[in-house]
Amino acid sequence: MIWFTEYQTKNTGLTVRVKESRRFQSEFQEILLLDTYEYGKMLVLDGAVQTTERDEFIYHEMLAHPALLAHQNPKRVLVIGGGDGGTVREVLKHSTVEEVHLCEIDKMVIEVSKEYLPTISGKLNDGKVTVFVEDGNKFLDERKNYYDVILLDLSDPVGPAEALFKRNFYQKVKASLREDGIMAAQTESPFLQEEYFKTAVQEIKAVFKNSQTYLAFIPTYPAGMWSFTLASDNNDFSTLKDKNISNLNTKYLSDKILNSLFALPKFVSDIIEK
Repeated sequence: MIWFTEYQTKNTGLTVRVKESRRFQSEFQEILLLDTYEYGKMLVLDGAVQTTERDEFIYHEMLAHPALLAHQNPKRVLVIGGGDGGTVREVLKHSTVEEVHLCEIDKMVIEVSKEYLPTISGKLNDGKVTVFVEDGNKFLDERKNYYDVILLDLSDPVGPAEALFKRNFYQKVKASLREDGIMAAQTESPFLQEEYFKTAVQEIKAVFKNSQTYLAFIPTYPAGMWSFTLASDNNDFSTLKDKNISNLNTKYLSDKILNSLFALPKFVSDIIEK
């Protein structure tokens, strides 16, 4: 019998029973592909769960759709990170999108996802998608005023992803957006990763004129409570409540969730306001 534990803090973790495991070592990190009893196939990077077949739709829908719905006419979209392909899949549900760039630093994450997670990665070969195996920080230096929407599908702010949670990086994101562009970023768990969450949200607020944080509930992520933050200079996101999502074929995002997207528990608002 095989068990795997992700240590989410020094005092708590997520433990799952595993049918079969595969290990890969890339230039950047250890990659595990676990076939679990409860969550199906699970992708783990340096000991941290990134996605699972059973609950991945929650994260990917909630990262991609609010930003795309808030934009009036999203045509060019960049996903930084997200080598599993789930965010790209959700982006392509929007008919206005003409061009999707995926920038993932670790080629092996893409290769493992394509081989073992086809329901998540299946749209990476779509004709609208171009994959760049590059450092997202450097990638943005070469693309200014180009994208309508940029989605930051990043792992935790340690190792190669650490620099992508800093103010300097958010400034690069802003410079790569067109005038009416929108950024959406995953901003960690406000319950178990309060400092990471607070820092990310405050850094985003320091760069963009308008920002809004919202939550989703993802069973395999720390505490099950996960945050995302939308940001823009020229969009206050007030039109989101009027959007029709019936054509997006979502499993988590609903009209009611969209209408109350920015309703936060008081303790989460208090962290942001500190």
